[in-house]
Amino acid sequence: MSDRHSLSALMILKLGSLFTLSDEETQALHDLPIQAIDLKSNRDIVRIGDSSLQCFLILEGYASSYKLTPDGQRQIMALHIPGDIPDLQSLYLKRMDCSIASLSPCTVGFFQVEELRRVCARHPRIAAAFWRDTLVDASILREWVVNVGRRDAYTRIAHLLCEFLVRLEAVGLVQGGTFDFPITQANLADATGISAVHMSRALKALRDNGLIQTRRRYLSVPDWQKLQEAGEFDPLYLHLEDNVAAGLLRTSQLETAAL
Repeated sequence: MSDRHSLSALMILKLGSLFTLSDEETQALHDLPIQAIDLKSNRDIVRIGDSSLQCFLILEGYASSYKLTPDGQRQIMALHIPGDIPDLQSLYLKRMDCSIASLSPCTVGFFQVEELRRVCARHPRIAAAFWRDTLVDASILREWVVNVGRRDAYTRIAHLLCEFLVRLEAVGLVQGGTFDFPITQANLADATGISAVHMSRALKALRDNGLIQTRRRYLSVPDWQKLQEAGEFDPLYLHLEDNVAAGLLRTSQLETAAL
């Protein structure tokens, strides 16, 4: 993944699922200087209180935004997939107010904040696309509050898996209802606010009911409609472009009909 165009392609695909970009705007993003580095799992990429001189794009692997309580308990507040820029707020905020860590082996690409600001100044619609991206992140966080506060363990994890599948599908990382899912049960428990025991039981129930299948680090969804119903999932809060949302719906219908 050394070519600059390939490094920025996922970011452009992700932004394109939320905001239609012109050829000129796409080229401007392709031309951004980016430095890629590889990380092992469970490594902090940025820490709470860090100054905002750079921000980063996830190229491969998964990461999470989290905070720790004084007694060391962790709450995961967001899961990040390839194409995400988890610390995009660095464009406007001087210091990080949470930590971001790899959940699996990751490749991340660092941008200088000043380079991003220059691109946004030259291309106001790119700035609008980034602004929309941060608004969608806020929308996802609001949905997570409902998920953690008002849904039972079974529904919570079903909802989270629905969200993960739709977001991965939007950047082309789902094949036949199957996607890479190396996230541990402990991480899922910290994201949904339940104990590891309850998480294990919820995943077993989802498997027993035929809603998910797991094999090594992969997860498959054999019946998308039933998983949506189990998770009380409505993708409205993801605010995908109409053409992307329609494509995802057609794909899910075809996969379900083929079973």
